[in-house]
Amino acid sequence: MPVTAIGAYAATPLDSQDKFNGAQLVYLCWEKHLMYCAPFTFPLPPTMLFGDFLAQVVKPSIAQHPDAPAVDFAAASWRLDGRPFTPDANASLAGNGIGHKSLLHLNTPGLTGIAGTCN
Repeated sequence: MPVTAIGAYAATPLDSQDKFNGAQLVYLCWEKHLMYCAPFTFPLPPTMLFGDFLAQVVKPSIAQHPDAPAVDFAAASWRLDGRPFTPDANASLAGNGIGHKSLLHLNTPGLTGIAGTCN
């Protein structure tokens, strides 16, 4: 079926960064761990160091999963907004190119969820 445009769509997003008091939204998906059925959403300061993000945000957020104690962040692979990404733990989120509403994918080799079910 052909699609006909009805004109310009003029809407103002209600979740633009200026609405978050200096924070930005960062999404995190832990691949092969669908016990968390959707990416986490965190409002974080762009100045937060990536290492602090791991220690203060990611680790506590995934702590309830049985695979969490076995996560080796040094061996993990990452994607940022669909592209391979190598984070610098000593750089800020912004310094790593992580912007408002960026999506991070965390892949932890050898970990495939509860009993290998990707849950």
